[in-house]
Amino acid sequence: MSSHIVIVENRQDWSDAFPEVELVLAADYLVNKDFLKLKQPHVINLCRSYRYLSTGYYCSLLAEARRHKMLPSVRTITDLSRKAIYSLDVEGLDKLVDRYLKKHADCSGSHTLDMYILFGRTESRDFQPLGRQIFEIFACPLLKVEFRYQQNWHIRRIRPFGLNALPAEKKPFFSEAFNDYLSYRWRKPRPKNRYRYDLAILHNPLEVLPPSNKAALQKFVRAGRKLDINVELIEKKDYSRLAEYDALFIRETTNIDHYTYQFARKAEAEDMVVMDDPHSIVMCTNKVYLSELLAEHNVPRPRSVILRKGDNQARQNIIGYPVVLKIPDGSFSRGVFKAENAGQYRSITEKLFRESDLILAQEYLYTEFDWRVGVLNRRPIFACQYYMSRSHWQIVKHGSKGGFTEGGYKSWHIGDVPPAVIDTALQAANLIGDGFYGVDIKQNDDSLYVIEVNDNPNLETGVEDAAEGGELYRTILGEFVRRLDMHKARLAG
Repeated sequence: MSSHIVIVENRQDWSDAFPEVELVLAADYLVNKDFLKLKQPHVINLCRSYRYLSTGYYCSLLAEARRHKMLPSVRTITDLSRKAIYSLDVEGLDKLVDRYLKKHADCSGSHTLDMYILFGRTESRDFQPLGRQIFEIFACPLLKVEFRYQQNWHIRRIRPFGLNALPAEKKPFFSEAFNDYLSYRWRKPRPKNRYRYDLAILHNPLEVLPPSNKAALQKFVRAGRKLDINVELIEKKDYSRLAEYDALFIRETTNIDHYTYQFARKAEAEDMVVMDDPHSIVMCTNKVYLSELLAEHNVPRPRSVILRKGDNQARQNIIGYPVVLKIPDGSFSRGVFKAENAGQYRSITEKLFRESDLILAQEYLYTEFDWRVGVLNRRPIFACQYYMSRSHWQIVKHGSKGGFTEGGYKSWHIGDVPPAVIDTALQAANLIGDGFYGVDIKQNDDSLYVIEVNDNPNLETGVEDAAEGGELYRTILGEFVRRLDMHKARLAG
């Protein structure tokens, strides 16, 4: 197999006039386990859509789990999904845009201009430096950029598009740009450059199941004072003030299609220390990605199958009953269902496929409790057992009217936790990064199974901190101090 693979949803999208390549159908890439064996191939995703939870989105997501070099990355797809996210990056480009368009564009009185950027190439040499800069920030194969003039030229919209939407007259240009891309190695973009430090904690006072309750948030504030950190609680409305702080700690349930991700992206763009970082949010919020990542690295997990909408395999349960069916980005037991028989299986999968092109089917393992091990910077900092809700198979039982009940818990000192549980948690968390994670593990006799890795683990007063006490809050804030000190040293050097 060649070092470059091109993924399409339909072979007809790849014209006979295009260069010869190793062409792979998206459906095959998603389900064929042979692709797990490839060692870091360069994969170009030319699916018809990169919409969240679409086939194109999953191709890029699973490529990262398989350690394939994918264009575009799931990070780029996410950044381009909403103007509220990518506007953070284009602000710095608008002066360049205005200068180039005023100098080179012949708009004949028009107040709009469209530009195609294919693999970082523009048709006009005059605009090539601009096209390259946009591609370095948003490394996506096919981009259409819309410019508008209102006193100055600025970027109105950046839109990725599928190969099937490429205008016929642009096909020769596509072939040239594609060949150039294969022979040129693009640079990766560089990130933008009282109390000792100011830390913002993002929270939502109205959230029903927040990661930290009010008492825990106040413990962070008090612990900060002892470490010479000014800790302030901020909300969604404080987005414009984010750059006033040195670091951001997100204590609100995260999701990609949510302002918590926008906060993380902006904090990173401002060169702040941030937990959860955008990469961890993207990786942890999708159970399909995590399942593939754990499988790739032989981390113990329940038997799992990725189901694809429209695939015959999805209509038949090959795991057995009962089986657990999961929407990729559910949290707090939401979006997780148990099918006891074929009728329930068909009903649940039909419902979930309306939301996502892929869902996860997983072996049902009943245990009285789940372990949760908190990991920070690749070290365990707390451990807790969560017991199943009474007469229910999950920790949180959601009622039909929006209410919920939870099972009990037992907090453990880290030194008392079975070493195998700690080792398994570290093995899973370290695949994501060095942030703050909560690893959920089921224990069946001597067997351990990782269920998921959470990028925003619960830390509530009287629950997760019951064993370690106030030291837990000092440990987390101490890690912020360590990272901020390192950041300051880099700037000084």
